[in-house]
Amino acid sequence: MKPCILVEDSDAKAVPKRIALIRREAPARLLDHGDEFVPSAPHLLMQEIIVLQACIVLLAIVSLLFDAPLEGIADPYHTPNPAKAPWYFLGLQELLHYFPPVVAGVLLPFLAVVGVAVVPYFRMNVEVSGFYEAPWKRPLALLTILTAGISALLVVYHVWPVLIPTVVVYVLVVLPALAFCPAGLSRRLSAIPMSDWIMSWFVAVVTILTTIGVFFRGPGWSWIWPWKDGIY
Repeated sequence: MKPCILVEDSDAKAVPKRIALIRREAPARLLDHGDEFVPSAPHLLMQEIIVLQACIVLLAIVSLLFDAPLEGIADPYHTPNPAKAPWYFLGLQELLHYFPPVVAGVLLPFLAVVGVAVVPYFRMNVEVSGFYEAPWKRPLALLTILTAGISALLVVYHVWPVLIPTVVVYVLVVLPALAFCPAGLSRRLSAIPMSDWIMSWFVAVVTILTTIGVFFRGPGWSWIWPWKDGIY
């Protein structure tokens, strides 16, 4: 915590006019505009109730107009091929195609849960600042080492659906540090905080894995083209 002393320029002997104490952990606007905040109830709560009721009405209308895409009655003597999990688990099922079951079914979900649990304790969750708006050389070096290690592991197991978004996100993070990066693009990328980069990578990986599991996996979990093989 450091005091900020404002002194008049016209008079070198003038006494300090104002002393402001600003904590780095809190945005400055919280100190000056505290009256902008209102309780979450009933303001936010009422809006959430309205959105919830609208979603229920929309789902009811859709269920009346369209039938659910259900298959036939389950037959214990005939296992469907491929046997797919619900769509929200197909990302993990797709990882089982590349990694051993212990890694894809236990280790990776455990690391994801631990990562979500510890994110609130990182400073990046308190100070929303761009990656290049703070000292960035050491974090960039650590990010490079981490990305290289993850990429090497993905190459060994041929996990291309995860390797591609990993490399793309890393290249976008590094671009502002390169001399040939356009100024406008550099300013935009520099203002993105590291937390947003991590979330973008996570969403891209989950989306790609889920899409492949839903549309591009056929009998024996082999690769198919849905528009060519007549699956969809």
